[in-house]
Amino acid sequence: MKRRSIDSGHMMPVQPVFIIGTYNEDGTPNFAPITWVSKTYSEEEGYLLIISMCGTKRTKQNVQRAGQFSVNLAGTDMLKLVDYLGTSSGMSAPKAALPYDFSKAECINAPTLDMSRWVCECEVIKTVAIDISDTFFCRVRNVQLDETIVAPPFTGPSPGLNLTQLNPIIYSGDYHSIGQHLGMIGDFYKP
Repeated sequence: MKRRSIDSGHMMPVQPVFIIGTYNEDGTPNFAPITWVSKTYSEEEGYLLIISMCGTKRTKQNVQRAGQFSVNLAGTDMLKLVDYLGTSSGMSAPKAALPYDFSKAECINAPTLDMSRWVCECEVIKTVAIDISDTFFCRVRNVQLDETIVAPPFTGPSPGLNLTQLNPIIYSGDYHSIGQHLGMIGDFYKP
């Protein structure tokens, strides 16, 4: 193998696509695809979801104002909606050219996408600003999973979850999907 240096903008090329749900000031729903999503752990707060947004997106403004939002994992069956939401601006009018169903979140004031099979309801507890980018550290108030893709009991960090059933969109400058389930930690290296 021979590696070569590339532009640093490609340092994290593989990311799942999430659609962030917020309410505009007038109460209309706003959704936008975001891929800069991760998690961390705090002794005081437990697991925190981290999301970064740059620029002057309506979604970012809503998160700054309200401090609450939903994180809806986008499956490959949502590709047309992701592409529409990602190429449309919500600054001048609601994104309503493509129909989709939504509901109010259970624990926060934000909309959730009915077609998403994995939804987190988040509340911002800390914001770190760097130039035009804001990173939000968030308490996860609720997680909703489609019960047809999780084997009971619904406990633990990954409760019988098979990611290939979720079939998330993976973004790397282009859209991709996951191929197959390879196994669990400890399945491949036996000392």
